[in-house]
Amino acid sequence: MTQSSLKTRPDNTKTHRIFVAATRMNDGKTTTCLGLFGALQQTYKRVGFIKPVGQRFVEIDGQLIDEDSVLLEKTYKVETPIASMSPIAIDGLFTKRYLDNPVETGAEITHKVCNAFDRASWEKDLTIIEGSGHAGVGSVFNMSNARVAKTLGAKAIIVSRGGIGRPIDEIALNKALFDKEGVEVIGAIINKVQIEKMDYIRKYTSLALDSLGIPLLGLLPAEKILTSPNLRQIFERADGEWLHKVDNTASRRISNIIIGAMTDPGFLDTITPGTLLITPGDREDIIMAALSYEATSQAGSISGIVLTRGITPHPRLVKRVQQSTIPVILAENDSYVVASRLHGMTVKTQPDDSDKIPLIQQMILNNIDLKALEKAF
Repeated sequence: MTQSSLKTRPDNTKTHRIFVAATRMNDGKTTTCLGLFGALQQTYKRVGFIKPVGQRFVEIDGQLIDEDSVLLEKTYKVETPIASMSPIAIDGLFTKRYLDNPVETGAEITHKVCNAFDRASWEKDLTIIEGSGHAGVGSVFNMSNARVAKTLGAKAIIVSRGGIGRPIDEIALNKALFDKEGVEVIGAIINKVQIEKMDYIRKYTSLALDSLGIPLLGLLPAEKILTSPNLRQIFERADGEWLHKVDNTASRRISNIIIGAMTDPGFLDTITPGTLLITPGDREDIIMAALSYEATSQAGSISGIVLTRGITPHPRLVKRVQQSTIPVILAENDSYVVASRLHGMTVKTQPDDSDKIPLIQQMILNNIDLKALEKAF
């Protein structure tokens, strides 16, 4: 090895590494990573991030980049090329390509992940590594989360959903996989805990985790805003078009969805702040009632309207809509289909969620034992 190559080779041998796994999808890995990154910057001057294996991605400069890597980069301006923060994207044919040629493809995957980690950890004091679900995810192509954590020399945190019985059972299963790979589990975080149950859950999960030899790093309270979509996300999920668009769709948070298939008085009684109204485009009585309510009541109660069945209201009513402050989406499907799509949507934190990101950062600071985490290194 030449002297010049020694100078350019990333020296990350002293970089601390935290691998954040979860007991299942949507248990809070992204929330934990996003909050931990900001919190740990108070102790470690240079913090890095990588999500070695991504399953939800966007295309940037011709490359498939995991959405969480984009979120961290835009939130914190991580000084790492975005491709190194998201080296592997699992597209629809990825597993087939691996199984057709496991030896060569497996070596290529490992090489790519290790090189990306070296770049993401270049001159960093600590690197947060986000997993892709529970410890076994990725086993089909021999790169499970547990195997990745071992390969990168990381210690693991397991995030689980609020409760006692099921979360502890699932944490135990995940720990077994990490143990098998020789990866130390340095703590667990219980997420989405009902505020009124915090003390109860803390007491009994601590006792159960102690028996597994896993410290409880903290409990994160359930916050409705974190699972509430904004109107831009509603628009994308409804697969419609704008009949009336306003500028602040990303900041209009939806916390109440109602289907307008009742009489005017019955509909008005169900309105609360952050309401989304779904109604057929020919229910002009309900549309007029909504416009009148918003004009005379507390502004912002109706965050948006989805008109279904592809029916555009009468031109006179369309003019009234476009003079209002309520964004209106026109969708081809009927109200039931639209409501079902919205009910089943997964709400992920986005870079423009200016109301959610500060809340997540403060939740980690207020509820996670950062000193215990730092002592693990």
